[in-house]
Amino acid sequence: MKHNRLPLAIVLAISVLIRLAIALYLGDSIDAPQPASDQVSYDAVAQRLLEGKGFSFERRWYPFISADTPTAFWSFLYPLFLAAVYALAGPHPLAARLVQAVLGGILLPWLLYRLTRRLQQPDDADPPPAASHWRWAPLVAAALAAGYGYFALYAAMLMTETYYIAALLWSLERALALGARLRRGERVPWGLTLTFGLSLVLATLLRQSFLPWVPVLFLWLLWQARRRISWTALRPLVASGLLLLLGIAPWTLRNYAVYGRFLLLNSNTGYAMYSAQHPIHGDRFDEYAAAPLPDDLLGENEAEWDRDLLRRGIGFVLDDPPRYLRLSLSRVRAYFEFWPTADSTTLNNIGSLLSFGLFLPFMLYGLWLGARRHKAGLPPLRGRSLLYLFLLVYSIVHIMTWAMVRYRLPVDAVLLVFAALAVTDLGQRILNCRARTRNPAGGLVDASV
Repeated sequence: MKHNRLPLAIVLAISVLIRLAIALYLGDSIDAPQPASDQVSYDAVAQRLLEGKGFSFERRWYPFISADTPTAFWSFLYPLFLAAVYALAGPHPLAARLVQAVLGGILLPWLLYRLTRRLQQPDDADPPPAASHWRWAPLVAAALAAGYGYFALYAAMLMTETYYIAALLWSLERALALGARLRRGERVPWGLTLTFGLSLVLATLLRQSFLPWVPVLFLWLLWQARRRISWTALRPLVASGLLLLLGIAPWTLRNYAVYGRFLLLNSNTGYAMYSAQHPIHGDRFDEYAAAPLPDDLLGENEAEWDRDLLRRGIGFVLDDPPRYLRLSLSRVRAYFEFWPTADSTTLNNIGSLLSFGLFLPFMLYGLWLGARRHKAGLPPLRGRSLLYLFLLVYSIVHIMTWAMVRYRLPVDAVLLVFAALAVTDLGQRILNCRARTRNPAGGLVDASV
């Protein structure tokens, strides 16, 4: 892949410049409307950390956080990043935007490049691809990520999206590498085990909604080793699983010390389930409607409130399953929305149109190519089942709980792998058509020759 180094460097540079421009446009202000209002919360927690007051707020905060009281509602890892930037540059959101624009502008295109390349690496027993123009697909994936409107926009916002998507893509790339070795019955290097485990830790600490996907991911890896089940195959899975538990454990212990109750990580699961299934929605979900807290909220702290709200949210489902089904079906619209809406800013509406709305035809065509890879002359794509599984499971989890466009962005990132296959294929078809026009008696051409 040496031929891709200079083009990849150019793509990364353009990606960073786009995000820096957006960061400068957003500026040093932190007052943000929906769907970017979480920036205010992350900035507030970071400043409290900088003051030595821990994960807390100076006044009562959404949805149930008391003033000057330790909270576990928000991601622990991202406020630490903001606090580190503020410690060096002062409490300036613009400084964090610029740092994140650079890191996000590099990480997402580079990791999509790696994921697409890893997907195309065949096992030893597989035949080589029929057409070598497919080698450009990883570079195309990086270029698509560089220009993807929502990725560029969220890289300049003080929210978890950019780093979370990067960690998730890294985990999928590491899983593909691990799965290939398990299929072949090869020994898994400790470096691969450690990086896979670390990617799981980072993704989980950035957003705990990653956790429902983890068991499915491990089951997929076990399936890859089904013909050669042994301790050699199980060891990397056990080790990476233990690493994930070790990454979560300090925060679980912190929560127990603060609340005197078990709370695995963040205290937002209960409220998300309660608010998303609340009768205020009827049978049509509104992603920005925050359900009021019940007057008889049980417990004395966040850990107990989280448990009580989760119980009530499940109760809403059990009390009226048909309504829950209709409500979940209505979340499909909120999840896949790509058209301008009145409750979003102009910048977000533009970002939406220049993202899913623009790329969806290529994503769908790429999925179709992946399903008929032999006829398309694609490399075997033996790990494509993992990506298909992720797209399905991750979407279902959010459609059944709480759905909004920014929760779909990890799915967009994986779909860009298939969009890259589509663009590469269409590019080759255009070249072949031009060749036929110029030389009707000649054969097909390969752009890589």
